[in-house]
Amino acid sequence: MHPLAAGAVNALLESDSEVYVSTQNLIEFWNVCTRPLERNGLGMTVERTDAELTRLEGVFTVLPDSPAIYAQWRRLVRVHGVMGVKVHDTRLVAAMLVSGVPHILTFNTDDFRRFSEITAVHPSEITP
Repeated sequence: MHPLAAGAVNALLESDSEVYVSTQNLIEFWNVCTRPLERNGLGMTVERTDAELTRLEGVFTVLPDSPAIYAQWRRLVRVHGVMGVKVHDTRLVAAMLVSGVPHILTFNTDDFRRFSEITAVHPSEITP
């Protein structure tokens, strides 16, 4: 994990803040971990990735999937005119809204500015 992101997450956990991940985050994590190094992945084995995923599931609260996420996503992509790869960010926002999570920790705060319903926080904004 990027040191700045790790520091921000640790600071949030130490302050007793509830820190969530979505199933989408975990699926993308598996993708990056098991993708070969030559294809911009980490080249980890299934066994090592599974162990790391289990560890993450123990640290973070996993937001549940539900049909309401899809309905919220459909509303958001229409209202905000979302196209292309940005649909994946929009699904994260939909999961947040359905679960009542108001903030997202991301290096890509600009990708979430269109969504007035949530606040995007850069890891550098979290003080240890």
